[in-house]
Amino acid sequence: MIKKAIIPAAGYGTRSLPITKVIPKEMFPINNKPSIQYVVEEAIAAGIDQILIVVSRSKNMIVDYFDDSLELEMFLQKANKSALLDKVKRPNIQIFYTRQAYAGGLGQAVRLGKEFVGNDPFAVMLPDDLIVGRGIKELIDVYEEKNSHVLGLTEVETERLQNYGVIQGSKVEQGLYEIRHIVEKPKQDPPSNLAVTGRYVFTPELMAALEKVVPDQTGEIQLTDGIQRLLAAGKCYGKVLTGQRFDIGSEKEYIDMQHMLFKQQRKDQH
Repeated sequence: MIKKAIIPAAGYGTRSLPITKVIPKEMFPINNKPSIQYVVEEAIAAGIDQILIVVSRSKNMIVDYFDDSLELEMFLQKANKSALLDKVKRPNIQIFYTRQAYAGGLGQAVRLGKEFVGNDPFAVMLPDDLIVGRGIKELIDVYEEKNSHVLGLTEVETERLQNYGVIQGSKVEQGLYEIRHIVEKPKQDPPSNLAVTGRYVFTPELMAALEKVVPDQTGEIQLTDGIQRLLAAGKCYGKVLTGQRFDIGSEKEYIDMQHMLFKQQRKDQH
C-alpha cells in the first residue's frame, strides 16, 4: 500500500493574482472548506496516513489551518456548539511540512521530500487539481498490480493540449496506457489527447532521477524531466482518472466546482 504523499504547495499562484498576494490559492474556499482540504481528504480515503506539504515563507496559513485551535475548540464547547467541533478538528493523519526556499520548480519541490519518502513508494498530489471521484486511489490500485510508476491522465480537447504534458504510449486495457514519452506543451501535432494531470505514484527511483536533472532556462528543475528519465529506464503507466477534474487556477473551473458541489449538497439534503 502507498502510505505517503507529497503535496507541493509553495508556488506563487500567479494565475490567480492579485488575491494570491495575501491568500494562498490552496486556501481558496469551496463550500466552507479550503481547496487543499479536499486533496488531504482524498489522500486519507486512499489509505495514505502520512503527508508532507511543501510550503514557502508566505504559506504559513496552510500550516495554521491544519493545526489544532484550542481556543476555538474551548469557545465552541462553552457556547454549546459542540456539534461544530468536528469541523475544526485537525485531520486524522500525520502532516509534516518543509519549506521551499525559492521558486526552484516542481521537481525541486518534490525532491525536498527525499528523506520523507525514504525507500517507500509514494504519491504526489498537486493541489491545483481537485478530483471529484476516487482520484489517487485509482493510481494506487494500478501500482499495486503493476509495481511501477503511474501517472494520472485526463482527456483534454485538442485546442487545450498545448497547456499540458501529453503522453505518447500504447493502450494496455481500457483507461490504462504504457507511456513511452511525454511531450511538454506541444504547439502542434500532439501525440494523443491524454494530458498528465496532478496525480502521480512513484517509487523512490524518482528522487534519484531528479538528482540528475539539469535546471531549465528559467533555473527550475521540472518534474517532467525526472519522469522522462524514468521512462528511459523502465516502465511507467498512465491511468485515465474516472473522476471529474477541476483546475482551481482557472476561474471558470473554480466556479464550476463550487456550483457542482453546492448542487450535490442540496440533493443530499433532500
